[in-house]
Amino acid sequence: MTIADEELAEQRASVDRIKAPSRLRVVMGRLLRSGRGRTGFTLLVLIFLLAFAGPYLTRWTYVSKDFTAFMAPPSTEHWWGTLQTGADVYAVTLRGLQRSLIVGLLAAVVGTALAAVVGAFAGYFGGWTDRGLTWLTDLLLVLPAFLILAIMSPLFVGGQWPVFVLVLALFLWMVTSKIVRSMTISLREREFIHAARFMGVPPTRIIFRHVIPNMSSLLVVDATLNVSAAILTETSLSYFGFGIQPPDVSLGSLIADGARTALYAPWTFWFCAGLLIVTVLAVNLVGDSLRDAFDPTSHRGG
Repeated sequence: MTIADEELAEQRASVDRIKAPSRLRVVMGRLLRSGRGRTGFTLLVLIFLLAFAGPYLTRWTYVSKDFTAFMAPPSTEHWWGTLQTGADVYAVTLRGLQRSLIVGLLAAVVGTALAAVVGAFAGYFGGWTDRGLTWLTDLLLVLPAFLILAIMSPLFVGGQWPVFVLVLALFLWMVTSKIVRSMTISLREREFIHAARFMGVPPTRIIFRHVIPNMSSLLVVDATLNVSAAILTETSLSYFGFGIQPPDVSLGSLIADGARTALYAPWTFWFCAGLLIVTVLAVNLVGDSLRDAFDPTSHRGG
């Protein structure tokens, strides 16, 4: 190897060592440098640990009944007290938290994915495709989502909560879809999209490989904020008996049951209500901080 080759190899090695950090690492660094981001992320981690690891810390399950302790206050035997049925509040509340988190996450991911696909196809193809998908979007925007979900609630009986997730996701994507459509109309005129067309790349491949990935920051933030929207919607529906159906439970159904006894047995209400407030707060803090991390110019302090 000549001296020139050795120098070239050293230059390549030095370039590799000082390679620019990935976008994900930059975004996570900005997120964790933000006070709101650290607080929200820490709360979310603790909530997930409590929901999915917490049930293993007690011998009671959400279907267990203690017929010697009805409406008992918190004690060493029942950490968060019991309900009118003798069910352990700690076990039942964590089961409800699990279900609300799963419903919120799945509905947010499905809704955001649907928004990305519909908006990208409408904006890229234009013409009748754009008109048809825009008409569908506008139609769903004016439909009363709460009423439709309430009417369809009999479909959610017997552990059919995945059906509830899909129906809920159908009413979460429309506004984001319109934003994606506008961004796609701008993106399709960019040079790299024209180059892909001239190379004969199929339109669907261009959409999924070039258009949608260029909107990842918008979609990540939207999915995060949709989690809290989905959790609140599920809680509202379950509160009125239209969401997660017995024998399963969610935070909404527990809050509805606990509201009747909140004055003289506050432990039946405030544990589940408090977890709902903390969960939604944590998700919103993370969502706002992610938005600032992807777009530092929108940062307003904190």
